[in-house]
Amino acid sequence: MKASTVPEAVTSRWRLLRDAILEPVTTGLINSTFRIHAADGEWAILQRLHSVFPSTVNNNIDAVTAHLRAHGMLTPRLIPCDDGEPWCEVDGRCWRMLTFMPGTAYNAMLSTRMASEAGSIVGRFHTAMSDFDYDYPGQRSNVHDTARHLRKLHESLATHAGHRLYQQVEPLAQRILAAVATYSDIDNLPARHAHGDLKISNILYADDGRALCLIDLDTVNRMPWPLEMGDALRSWCNPRTEDQLRADLDLEVLDAALAGYAKTAPTWLTPAEIEALIPGLERICLELSARFLSDALTESYFAWDRRNYPTAGEHNLARGHAMSQLWADVCAKRDAARAIVARYL
Repeated sequence: MKASTVPEAVTSRWRLLRDAILEPVTTGLINSTFRIHAADGEWAILQRLHSVFPSTVNNNIDAVTAHLRAHGMLTPRLIPCDDGEPWCEVDGRCWRMLTFMPGTAYNAMLSTRMASEAGSIVGRFHTAMSDFDYDYPGQRSNVHDTARHLRKLHESLATHAGHRLYQQVEPLAQRILAAVATYSDIDNLPARHAHGDLKISNILYADDGRALCLIDLDTVNRMPWPLEMGDALRSWCNPRTEDQLRADLDLEVLDAALAGYAKTAPTWLTPAEIEALIPGLERICLELSARFLSDALTESYFAWDRRNYPTAGEHNLARGHAMSQLWADVCAKRDAARAIVARYL
């Protein structure tokens, strides 16, 4: 979305937008985001929420960020409209403004120092949220609702047998469906406060390498801790992008990440949760593969790479293969990965 397409009905709601320079931020896949350089020199963030998020998610963000600030964590906060409303709706879409957070977001884990810092700040987040008495009213279901994603894959296979990619998708899909059935015990673990999307690009780093804060809090909810951390490690410990077929688990990065997490980890972790961490990572890989394979048949996803793929279907098929490959590599390194977990947790 270009800055020139931001409606006047939006720019008139905040004084900071008058005569401001709006620069599109392209690192996110879901919300449309702009960096604002106001005429008075102030910086802020303007976002149009994706339609998957109800506008009331902002109430949850307001509650979460207030709690994090009370625990001494740096975090973005909502900037109300000039009339005091926390957000505005224009043409059926929610727009909000957030305080600008200093720091740099990266799309890849560049060093073990970065991994250690990532683990440390996520541990701080989980510890800070330990005493948060909140149930996220109106929030979408747990983003890692594996059963829902598997049902969608079954439906896509049943209704898209004539799709040009079906013969490539179906064999891999059947392997994924068979494998994921062995990980159901994770759902019986406690539902903890979770960020919900701890990919590396949702951590901001200072110039000196310190992790400063977590961003993109729309997905904060409750979920089993092994799925929260499994998704984080899936992003942090794979040195390749999610559509590169030679995906693998970097054990040095895993070691550094868990060493950092252990320094700030919450006290509520149970032996069962710790034991389920690597299975949680494996299940996340399978879940994402299932989601991508379903999207390959339905030609749907928030964004896809038009430069390297002819359609969303081909890109999602590559993603599905890559996550399947990552799952296989994690399984092959399971004993070594579990030894690292035991060393720190």
